[in-house]
Amino acid sequence: MNNHIFLKDKIFQIISQTAKEHGVRAFVIGGFVRDCFLQRPRNDIDIVIEGSGIEIAQAVSQKIHSKVSVFKNFGTAMFIYNNMQIEFVGARKESYNLNSRKPTVESGSLEDDQKRRDFTINALAFSLQKEDYGNLIDPFNGVADLQQGLIRTPLDPDITYSDDPLRMIRAIRFASQLNFTIVPESIESIKRNRNRLNILSRERIAEEMHKILLSEKPSVGLNLLQQTQLLEEFLPQLSALKGVETMDGKGHKENFAHTIQVVDNIALHTNNLWLRWAALLHDIGKPATKKYEPGTGWTFHGHDFIGSKMVPTVFKQLKMPLNEKMKYVQKLVALHLRPIALVEDTVTDSAIRRLLFDAGDDIDDLMTLCEADITSKNEAKVKKHKANFQLVRQKLVEVEAKDAIRNFKNPITGELIMEYYGIKPSMEIGIIKEYIKEAILDGNIENDFNQAFELMKQKGAEMGLKHKK
Repeated sequence: MNNHIFLKDKIFQIISQTAKEHGVRAFVIGGFVRDCFLQRPRNDIDIVIEGSGIEIAQAVSQKIHSKVSVFKNFGTAMFIYNNMQIEFVGARKESYNLNSRKPTVESGSLEDDQKRRDFTINALAFSLQKEDYGNLIDPFNGVADLQQGLIRTPLDPDITYSDDPLRMIRAIRFASQLNFTIVPESIESIKRNRNRLNILSRERIAEEMHKILLSEKPSVGLNLLQQTQLLEEFLPQLSALKGVETMDGKGHKENFAHTIQVVDNIALHTNNLWLRWAALLHDIGKPATKKYEPGTGWTFHGHDFIGSKMVPTVFKQLKMPLNEKMKYVQKLVALHLRPIALVEDTVTDSAIRRLLFDAGDDIDDLMTLCEADITSKNEAKVKKHKANFQLVRQKLVEVEAKDAIRNFKNPITGELIMEYYGIKPSMEIGIIKEYIKEAILDGNIENDFNQAFELMKQKGAEMGLKHKK
């Protein structure tokens, strides 16, 4: 393969010439090289220098009149060129101690630098020297692993994973993103080293989880996390879904397999990370609510409510922000059975109004989650449920157009009630507002000021309130 086509941009020639002027050698390394062979677009490029990466980055940036950012603590520098982020670092070798994933770093050669890489497919390099420009340096047969779709460490996997345990999750993330296979000795090493995850920051684990969830088929990574027992180390609530219990010859659905199928289903329809998180966590309340009832079988009553209460704990565990995104996931977990209940009962306007009121602007995402939640192997059942969900969607549109419930605002405010009756803030105000809200949701009156005002006067009279003249 002619690697010159990958290095056709003049920036590579400028780096090559600059390195020569400074008497050092330069190489393109890592993800850019890997993705050239995979024919995947990439706009970030790593350059490794046998010498000072910062010095070469500064010299190149002067030639192309680009602003350079220097990170002295990390020994790196980077600039943007033609929408590409180009980062420079000096070649290095590393040594680790057992209690940290931060290595002791010293200057090294390209060979040293390639040995410290996480996987063979990320240890590939192109030479930028004039005499062998574009030559591939592949000491660990990374191209062969790319062709065979394999994730393998350059060195003994126990060394690679123990040194930096984040690489265990990265291996799974690459397998999920690329649909590659992790070699058996690596799988066994990950199992052996899984307790090393305790030296990692939870934020780094969460970042990798985000990437796994955003891959085309997240179940590849999620299955590997379960298989290697990493999942129980940082997300035991999900791992607890694994397995089937049997009583009186009756078993329940394998909830872990169901969950990852739901995530795959939803991945076909959305790239919304937090909606994918909602799919991942929608059934985490099942282990706590599982009960066998003779004559009925296995039940999971209230798992939607319990699951929603568990969501903040999961977010805290992974140091994810306890903000609107968390509340969004929590809401969808809490509501994920509601549309299914509508499908099974008569789809009344009142039930639709209440669902619109509770879901608000997230109603479309909720419906996407519920449709993804259909994982039966019974084709007729799936077809029937999907048709029923279409009926619910249609009803949602009709009721919303008529009643404007999605962003419901009570036509009667507390200020109006206080002014009309001449009263101060009190329990009576809340009772009247709630009465009017329920009347609108039940369809007894329309979402209309005049009808609501008349109902306020009627309820006020019942409560013994008198209009302040």
